[in-house]
Amino acid sequence: MRIYILPFLLLITCQLSAQTRPMRAEEYDKCKTFTVKDLDNDTYVKFNNAYVLDRYEMRKPYIITGDDGLKKRIDLYRLVAKDSMLDIGTMIFYTNEKGKLYSAVMPIFNTNPEIWNKYFEDIHAIDKEERNFVLKLSYVLSKEFSFQLYKSMNGGKDVKGESGTYGTDICFPGDQLVTLADGSQKELRNIVIGDKISSLDAETHQPDIVTVKELTVHTPKNYAITQLLVMNATQTDNLTAHTVTLSGKILKATPNHPVQTVSGKKTIGEVATGDELLCMDDKTKAFRTYTVINKTESAGGLQPVYNIVTDKGSTFIMNEVMVLQK
Repeated sequence: MRIYILPFLLLITCQLSAQTRPMRAEEYDKCKTFTVKDLDNDTYVKFNNAYVLDRYEMRKPYIITGDDGLKKRIDLYRLVAKDSMLDIGTMIFYTNEKGKLYSAVMPIFNTNPEIWNKYFEDIHAIDKEERNFVLKLSYVLSKEFSFQLYKSMNGGKDVKGESGTYGTDICFPGDQLVTLADGSQKELRNIVIGDKISSLDAETHQPDIVTVKELTVHTPKNYAITQLLVMNATQTDNLTAHTVTLSGKILKATPNHPVQTVSGKKTIGEVATGDELLCMDDKTKAFRTYTVINKTESAGGLQPVYNIVTDKGSTFIMNEVMVLQK
């Protein structure tokens, strides 16, 4: 399925129309303690006669199955200040397959950046315990709000304010994973001459095995790095829940590295939200299209970057995404 993300401006428009005010620091800490006893039936809950959790537009929960086959549940509630009945944020409840509940408070858009930083720290802390939590949350927020992925994957940084090196080096960070001929993965920085790696014909989509002739290493610099978050999702609905099977990949590269999208060849820096890339399914190892749902660009910090030269073919598989040789 294709996922279309509207510009960030729509977020501001929607939240202004919802009658909002910024969240205060003491409110953020207090609201983090709020829980809902019965997520199936409690749609309007009051706290301390000062705050209300109102189930977001009476939406059904999302039951999400990721690449690990485990079912997770996400419920969203409007967080309302009772004295003024103004929205101050969104309460997120995440229940894992064992019934353990995690919660996070997403502030309203014009809240102080320090509070937003706390939110990003909190969701990334959950992500460390719950693999791909941020990925699944991003999907739900993009479906429900249709206007933002709130830059989860770059930690909320203002990427426009960062300074990165934009040069002629066409490469990847060393921690990106190359798919080998036997299906295993190896960090790019550890690839050696003679390694057999997976390739795919960009036109026929027929798999092939190629041999590494050279690992090119570029001088450490503060390179600009583009990051793509791509997803493949199938969703079915019933009376009680949205059931989603979700698979996601993250790819990082210098902005000028080429990839083959469904609509044609582009550099990663030119790829746009909604573009489709060919990716390897974790379980079946077959290739299918994944949709780009978020793109960020920032300085990657002082590091070398790498590229592979092979004996034939035009592609290799990086982080299970088909990329073109430069």
